Amino acid sequence: MEIRTLTPHIGAEIFGVDLAQSLSNEDFAAIHQAHLEHMVLVFRDQHLSREQHKDFGRKFGQLHVHPLNKQRQGDEAILVVKTTATSAYTAGDGWHTDVTCDEFPPMGSMLYMKEVPECGGGDTLYADMYLAYELLSDTLKSMLEGLTAVHDGALPYLGSYKIAPAEGQYPRNEHPVIVTHPETGRKLLYVNSGFTSHIKGLSRRESNALLDLLFRHIESTPRLTCRVQWQPNTLTFWDNRCTQHHAIWDYFPHSRYGERVSIVAAQRPAA
Repeated sequence: MEIRTLTPHIGAEIFGVDLAQSLSNEDFAAIHQAHLEHMVLVFRDQHLSREQHKDFGRKFGQLHVHPLNKQRQGDEAILVVKTTATSAYTAGDGWHTDVTCDEFPPMGSMLYMKEVPECGGGDTLYADMYLAYELLSDTLKSMLEGLTAVHDGALPYLGSYKIAPAEGQYPRNEHPVIVTHPETGRKLLYVNSGFTSHIKGLSRRESNALLDLLFRHIESTPRLTCRVQWQPNTLTFWDNRCTQHHAIWDYFPHSRYGERVSIVAAQRPAA
């Protein structure tokens, strides 16, 4: 196995591994460690069936069922990510962490890209939330400690995508603004513009001002990011607990198609 970093602090390409085959204990341990260290792992030239894709995900835990899949036909563990010339939106076109509206958001997601725009484009940016926290002033860190934010699935799914829930309502949960990664023990910033609606205990004006400050911090600091250029048969596995990502829709009217498997976290985000 060979690891080539994309940046010094986030992102790495992994070579010499065939994810369609059974992984040895040594290879699994190496991938797990690389995932904790680099947060975003890119595997090129993989040829996976849906079952093999899911099998790789299951090595890390229980597979997640996306809220939108509960009202769709097909394999509930596979989230189809498809954009064409007739799409009203593209999934992930904005900085976010996957499904933080859940009580137990995914610990990681694995997107397997099958079709990329023939014109180029369609890359995904990933941002390091450890570094996003570290770059804040000590005064602001102290202010954010102990605060709780509300994460609401209605923001993207109903508000942006205009997809009404099949029954009841989309998940809505509370998580700390500053959380500690359960495996690395490092602190990180845990709010995102995709799902975080407000901070509890603040007025609407105060909450909006503080969240806007944090969202602008993430989107305007290139130092936080790495960029994954997709090729057909590329699988990227990111640590959803300490990253955000933004799928760039710069390829209209061309198409992009992938399938995503996510893994449920073993515990809730905690300070």
